[in-house]
Amino acid sequence: MKSILLSLLFSCGVAAHAFAAEDLPGYERMTVLPPDRALPVAASLWYPAGVRSYRGVVGDNPVFHGASVWMGAKIAEGQYPLFVFSHGSGGNMENSAWLFSALVEKGAMVLAVNHPGSTSGDSSPRASLYLDRRAGDISAALDALLADPVLGLHVDRSRITALGFSLGGATVLNLGGLRFDRQTYRDYCQANPKATDCGFLAKGNVDLDHLPEGFSADGHDDRIGHVIAIDPAFTYTVTEASVEAVTVPVSFINLGDRDRLKTGDVSENGSNLANRLADADYQVIAPSYHITFLGLCKSDGAAFLAEEQDDPVCTDPDGVDRADTHERIIKAVAASAGL
Repeated sequence: MKSILLSLLFSCGVAAHAFAAEDLPGYERMTVLPPDRALPVAASLWYPAGVRSYRGVVGDNPVFHGASVWMGAKIAEGQYPLFVFSHGSGGNMENSAWLFSALVEKGAMVLAVNHPGSTSGDSSPRASLYLDRRAGDISAALDALLADPVLGLHVDRSRITALGFSLGGATVLNLGGLRFDRQTYRDYCQANPKATDCGFLAKGNVDLDHLPEGFSADGHDDRIGHVIAIDPAFTYTVTEASVEAVTVPVSFINLGDRDRLKTGDVSENGSNLANRLADADYQVIAPSYHITFLGLCKSDGAAFLAEEQDDPVCTDPDGVDRADTHERIIKAVAASAGL
């Protein structure tokens, strides 16, 4: 679990549903086969449960608290708005269980994947630059869900939102039609070598003069009707042509005011991406910081990380209440999606 912080920096038509099953979400594992991957990709679906099955805990580990779910429980009757979620580099589809559970409680479904090459235990700077593969993972998972003869019938296809954090934020922007320029990112890192994302890449097998073509690929999926990007990566490199061409509304959330990740700052003091788009809204949740998005830490989580000489991802800036920040993120995401 080394270098959690740096890897994570790169590191959804129904009324709110009253659960029939003790206010726990249903949880189903899936396997998807993206065309650009050599191996299957793990995915998970969170949804309103109509019955109890057996209780399980998702996302629990020595550092972070998990969330209780009904494993494989029958989905409740009705159609629901869907969020497709992309995690940050070094993250995984379970660390945001706190967010998924809350969105299901508000009457939505959430589909998430583990992106190979940029997920927990399998994350590299080089692999984090293949945005085309990450977008392909989400599109393949959406294909699988919508084709499912049971679960697919419960998706309100007119309300599919792509939601992402950090590198996942860049991924969902790509799904919404925005594209990123390789040369601009090279220039950005040459001018800002100490920026966290550029420092992370400098530790890997990355040549800024030869970034992969997949970094600039068109990942647009026209089934996506709305994008919500939280501290998205690479915002300084979005091409003007794609800004002018994008048609879906985009909601941006920045974490922190004075303490804000440079690559994800979409305000006028940063990349100004929020103001460049014709149909975008923007809000700041502060005090907080990039890592405040991560799951709630256990009482001995910080000590465990210190013992492992790992990044202090349980240590927020002074005055930051992670649980309160999570509640504000939930409220902001739900409001943006009309829940």
